[in-house]
Amino acid sequence: MTTVIAVPPSLDEQTFEQVFEQLAPVPDGEKLLIDARHARWSSPYGLAALLCVAQSRHERADFAVPENPDTLSYWSRTGFFRHAAELYDLHGHVPREREAHESDVLLELTPITRTDDVHGVVGRIQQKAADILHGQLNLDTAVTGAFGMTLSESCQNIVEHAGLGGWVAVQTYRYTKRLGRRVVVIAVCDAGVGFRKSLESSPSHRHSDRWDDAMALEDAVLRAVSRFRHGDKGRGQGLAGIRRFVGRWEGKLTVRSGTARLAITPDWDEDVPMTESLPYFPGAQMQIVIPERLGDAPVRSRTATPRSRTGR
Repeated sequence: MTTVIAVPPSLDEQTFEQVFEQLAPVPDGEKLLIDARHARWSSPYGLAALLCVAQSRHERADFAVPENPDTLSYWSRTGFFRHAAELYDLHGHVPREREAHESDVLLELTPITRTDDVHGVVGRIQQKAADILHGQLNLDTAVTGAFGMTLSESCQNIVEHAGLGGWVAVQTYRYTKRLGRRVVVIAVCDAGVGFRKSLESSPSHRHSDRWDDAMALEDAVLRAVSRFRHGDKGRGQGLAGIRRFVGRWEGKLTVRSGTARLAITPDWDEDVPMTESLPYFPGAQMQIVIPERLGDAPVRSRTATPRSRTGR
């Protein structure tokens, strides 16, 4: 028996929940068909998370590629089909791969499995990112170094916490839906152990009745709690640095792990700070959105707290 998972026409960190909802009740050994024939658009998060779906299953799944030629062309430019072919049995017309030289693709989908991969990613994107951030998004030149650090720390979380590889992608486009400005988007996704199990592996971890995926996200993102010992200088501070960077530049950070999703949101977004009781999916899926700068308006971000949770 094959279970068909329908991919929504527009795929981002919000609509991908439809994929997780369909996937959660399917036993691991059951055959899957990921049906993306009607997909028209995807964010970097959507493409990276689609690869994670295959990564999370023991049984190799089928994948029906989009039918829209423009969608096929863009997904090819991001390198999606190159990686998908290693994980899925692809069905439909798969275009010949094209180089991701267009300005909207800062970094095509890139696998991260070790620290050397992280250094390679940052080195490849640094100059192009500087041109985009300063020239198109009007951000201060000082942001370039911080952007490289943020990208590096995001990828390093895969190496240190996932237990297996993941993917990173960076893109810039006009964010018409909520903002009406250009943005740069970083997506970093894996289907590894997730934050809760990672923190549980720490010798200093103390179990409590309230311990769950939501609390693990709060500890990791808001309190900079790490599975590493306090003597391991610099460990566990990556997410805190990412949070500071996002807050300074009026950006948005979302992190999903297990059954919870935490969002640090600026004034231009109305996302819920903490969502619980989501369909379970392994690993961690992170997205960072940094918008074009307009004037010198003060920056204000809303952060999740233990009292600002909501269920689905």
